[in-house]
Amino acid sequence: MSHIEITGARENNLKNVSLKIPKGRITVFTGVSGSGKSSIVFDTIATESQRQLNETFSTFARNRLPRHGRPDADAIENLSAAVVVGQRRLGGNSRSTVGTITDIHPLLRLLYSRVGTPPAGYSNAFSFNDPTGMCPECEGIGRKTALDLGLAIDRTRSLNEGAILLPGFGVGTWFWKTFARSGLFDNDRKLADYSEKEWNTLLRGQGPDVSFETQGGTAPQKYEGLIDKFDRLYIKKDVETTARRETLLTFVSTLTCPLCRGARLSQAALASRINGRNIAELSAMEAWNLVDVIAEITEPVAETMVAAILDRLRHLVSIGLGYLSLDRETVTLSGGESQRIKIVRHLGSSLTDMTYIFDEPTVGLHPRDVTRMNGLLRELRDKGNTVIVVEHDRDVIGIADHVVDVGPRAGAHGGEIVYEGDVTGLHGADTLTGRHMRENPPLKTFFREPTGTLTVTGATTHNLRNVTVGFPTGVLTVVTGVAGSGKSTLVNEVFLARHPGAVVIDQSAVGTSIRSNPATYTGLMDEVRRLFAVAGGVSPALFSFNSKGACPNCQGLGVVYTDLAFMEGVTSRCEVCRGRRFRQEVLRHTLRGRSVHDVLEMTAAEAAEFFTETKPRRVLRAVNEVGLGYLKLGQPLSSLSGGECQRIKLAGELRKTGSVYVMDEPTTGLHMSDVKHLLTIMDSLVDGGNTVIVIEHNLDVVKNADWVVDLGPDGGGRGGTVVFEGTPGRLLEATGSFTAEHLRRDLGLPPLSPP
Repeated sequence: MSHIEITGARENNLKNVSLKIPKGRITVFTGVSGSGKSSIVFDTIATESQRQLNETFSTFARNRLPRHGRPDADAIENLSAAVVVGQRRLGGNSRSTVGTITDIHPLLRLLYSRVGTPPAGYSNAFSFNDPTGMCPECEGIGRKTALDLGLAIDRTRSLNEGAILLPGFGVGTWFWKTFARSGLFDNDRKLADYSEKEWNTLLRGQGPDVSFETQGGTAPQKYEGLIDKFDRLYIKKDVETTARRETLLTFVSTLTCPLCRGARLSQAALASRINGRNIAELSAMEAWNLVDVIAEITEPVAETMVAAILDRLRHLVSIGLGYLSLDRETVTLSGGESQRIKIVRHLGSSLTDMTYIFDEPTVGLHPRDVTRMNGLLRELRDKGNTVIVVEHDRDVIGIADHVVDVGPRAGAHGGEIVYEGDVTGLHGADTLTGRHMRENPPLKTFFREPTGTLTVTGATTHNLRNVTVGFPTGVLTVVTGVAGSGKSTLVNEVFLARHPGAVVIDQSAVGTSIRSNPATYTGLMDEVRRLFAVAGGVSPALFSFNSKGACPNCQGLGVVYTDLAFMEGVTSRCEVCRGRRFRQEVLRHTLRGRSVHDVLEMTAAEAAEFFTETKPRRVLRAVNEVGLGYLKLGQPLSSLSGGECQRIKLAGELRKTGSVYVMDEPTTGLHMSDVKHLLTIMDSLVDGGNTVIVIEHNLDVVKNADWVVDLGPDGGGRGGTVVFEGTPGRLLEATGSFTAEHLRRDLGLPPLSPP
């Protein structure tokens, strides 16, 4: 049982794959996007491990756990319990913070309950999520949300003239009548002329019941002031309780809680201190500063708690998140930050013989922090665990005990194991990965001359320290710096706010519906429907599975879901359309011998050869140029990764000229060969008269830049300044820059001096 053994795996594009993965080792899966790496690691190994683990629980418990179908494979043997550390953002709500998600805050609470003076009670007395410890004014949120009267009321009008501007409170509505029929107001008097008593009654007052005539007779309605009514109906209810809540919340303002001043805690908790600081002050510190403060606590009773807190804090720092504070809300963390937070949680576990599965853990990491990440992966392995990593980064591949290269290409041209073995063997392998491991692109020697400058002056958002920087036009600019240095703030917030006409190509989802696909998103489907309609002499709507052409049994989904109450539900292929989504009469119509279903089953590369018409060929050429030729035209957009979402957006923008393009880490999820292809696209955009600004850590992109803006020197409070501006050639001579140091190392040059 020294290996995880997979026999005959056929998930997605896998071609009857069989392989052995050594246990207790670091195995890296690599290969181009769409080659089948994720199909092996996540859809086969992780899914089967979690499915079998869930089967050990009772039916009641299983009904409340994620449901996993059996992977398409002949056998999967010798599995251990798997922990998947993916890139999905942590999310949560305003009560979820870095401190709570890493379990550091519970330890801090315990510490204050034992050592804090004056005592405030047990550990829950220091929790903003417990009624005992939360601030009574804001209920532990730190903020107060209140109706903005300037937006909700027009005081130049009377009640009869519609002074209340809130949706649902217009003249003649039920809510309006509770005020107009109360007898408390002159309905024709402008609100600006109200006495103080009338104004207070309108907003907060109480009054007699108001009678309404209904079909069942007279119904009394209790009078309630506008603010109280709004709070009860909308602010104090969950989002799901009303479809209008989002609209109504545009009429509110959010202010720091006046009682706790944003600290979230009760006055008793805030009064309790250790070495002069309360728990909120410690939670607001950046992790690397908090390490020194915690280390100063020397009371004997605190020894065990201090050691546990320091262990977790040092892991945060070592993983490149030292700039985060414990009170940072998890909803504000990026996907890369979320993944690293999860790693910190698992490093504190004493479990062994586990399988840890990582999805590109270097996402969002500067080369300096990749080295730290590698140390943590080794630490997990050395505790007796199996570590499986899906990754493209050369440095991570370099620490593998075992490498599995999947390919040779993507989609239908992938799904095979093209190399298995150690890293040395990979360097000599005749695969895309092997060839690019042997290659190291040189630094560009010719740099384009700017045609102008787009300037940001005096930026102070977040951790930026009065930053002034010029982004040259007509060239490729790469903005670099370690995580938390201020790159995204400078470009995505400050620059875009001052230059809103820029074309933004980011990694946000392009669709969450199973009905959205590359064909519909790019506009290709409109042309496909038109071509089929012309060929068949029928309506274009017939060729839409969202309209007239949809199979009536599955409503165009291709699958039918059967709810089995307390047992796991079943999703099965529609028996009427056999998963093809369309009515049978629609599928009889063809274009050059292919039905509309056949077209949606084509990859973008196959479709580019099938279509001879100008419009679809133009769209498909762009999709293929951004490296997405392996995507099927009918594949749900909800299944795309962040990097794929970014590239499909780029495909829709390629033909513009004279534009400013802003890209946020476009190499995310890209194989080394695809990065080379992406650089070609960037160069063509610039050569076509555009300006391209890229936030990026990938050194191959930095080496291809015309201009570099390096922020730092570190993250959080230790960042926020411009460390360097200039060409990559000049960056090599810059001191005090982590980017410069790692660029020199990448090119085989000796270090100048420690940054």
